[in-house]
Amino acid sequence: MFFLDNFNCFFMKKYCLVLFLIPLLSFSQTNFEKAEKLFYQEKYALAKPLFENELKDSPNHLKSIEHLGDISVQLNNLDKAIYYYQMLMKLKPNEANFYYKYGGALGLKSQAGGKWVAIRLIGDMKDAFEKAISLKSNHLEARWALIEYYLQVPGLFGGSEKKAQIYANQLMTFSSVDGYLARGKIDEYFERFKSAEKNYLKAIQISGFKTTYDRLTALNKVKLLQSVKAIKILDEYQEKIKS
Repeated sequence: MFFLDNFNCFFMKKYCLVLFLIPLLSFSQTNFEKAEKLFYQEKYALAKPLFENELKDSPNHLKSIEHLGDISVQLNNLDKAIYYYQMLMKLKPNEANFYYKYGGALGLKSQAGGKWVAIRLIGDMKDAFEKAISLKSNHLEARWALIEYYLQVPGLFGGSEKKAQIYANQLMTFSSVDGYLARGKIDEYFERFKSAEKNYLKAIQISGFKTTYDRLTALNKVKLLQSVKAIKILDEYQEKIKS
């Protein structure tokens, strides 16, 4: 009887503890879900404090850290975004997307900070995108970022059409649509507009995604100054999605 009494007492204490914890766990889960809902509704200023509260209870909660990094980008607080993405890379060093987002935040900061800031950051930015590819061989976004990098960075600091073409060719092996869009992007950058148009048309023939039509439309409107043709391309897309 003594054993049973002790056991019952022990069991009741455990049971009460479980009952006490359930609402806390439920609140925590609801709090995160509410924050995520606001995040996906693009209500970043409202979501931010909720994710911050989540981190107070769970300092290594990867998804909260990632969302806070993304929110910081949206709110143009790039130093904070870089801080959060660095946290993610430290906590999960084999996740390719964390390096990609870190590189992207560095790229945005280099654009906003002027020439000397860019010079200081471009090496780390390139390394981050290359690391993403080394961790995930078919990472399309990191290759797009490197194409942009090699087009925008002056030759003195490593800019190179040849290297941009290497990543465009790699994209072709994973996604022919991305490959043709990338080749068109490079042609457009170097003002080979007719060649760019051919590549965009090939991308449209393969997929017909809105992005492919948007690229071709922008090329004709802005670079080739053919507004009538640009309107015709848009009309063609509208007819396509109706059918």
